[in-house]
Amino acid sequence: MPSVPLSVVIITFNEEANIGRCLAALGGVADDVVVVDSGSTDRTVSICQEQGVRVVHHAFAGYVAQKNFATAQARFEHVLQLDADEVLTDELRTEINQLKANWQHAGYTLPRLTNYCGHWVRHGGWYPDRKLRLYDRHLGAWQGQLLHERYDVQPDQTVGHLRADLLHYSYPTIESHVQQLNKFTSIGAEELAARGKRAGWVQLTLKPVWKFWHLYLLRGGVLDGFAGLCIAALSAWGVFLKYAKLRVLNQAAA
Repeated sequence: MPSVPLSVVIITFNEEANIGRCLAALGGVADDVVVVDSGSTDRTVSICQEQGVRVVHHAFAGYVAQKNFATAQARFEHVLQLDADEVLTDELRTEINQLKANWQHAGYTLPRLTNYCGHWVRHGGWYPDRKLRLYDRHLGAWQGQLLHERYDVQPDQTVGHLRADLLHYSYPTIESHVQQLNKFTSIGAEELAARGKRAGWVQLTLKPVWKFWHLYLLRGGVLDGFAGLCIAALSAWGVFLKYAKLRVLNQAAA
């Protein structure tokens, strides 16, 4: 079976701190790279152009629509979708190249290893954090609501699983985690409100407490030291913040 050509697609918005590292790790595995940018005001686009990457400008339409649009821009039907803060390891490049010569499924999941403030997180439910990112674009599509997007293959298709890690440089600072939580909890609250959900005292009090103990103790976050504590505490705060914002939306709609 001849090796299939592979397109890598990436959506960006103000990713100058990450995109260069992501692109530099694609050598030897990508036959086509397209970055779909939604109006970056930093050096994201110029960094891509310096590396000879094709850039398509497209206003942000939500994560699901944006990733489906990006997938459609690929030159080849076999696609690897990456976020700008993700990096292929040498082992993962080797595994993907082997897969290109023996593609058998509609899609493949990759285990994702996250770096949190310089610490590689292996507990607390954050690893292996498998994501379906390699796929035949004719056999599936991105699905989901405002925030929780995922790639689904067609019901009659199968999914394979790669072993090598995809590195995820998610939060260089605690401040960046807080900023993202503030953004994502707003989207999450809107998502819940659209589904008719309401925020009562159980959601505002018990759910955040359960989130902390679930991540920190039951899922072993304590084994990640200070990083594990920060992740559990801020995740719990994020649960409270999402339902607090939902309660405000409920009151405004009453």
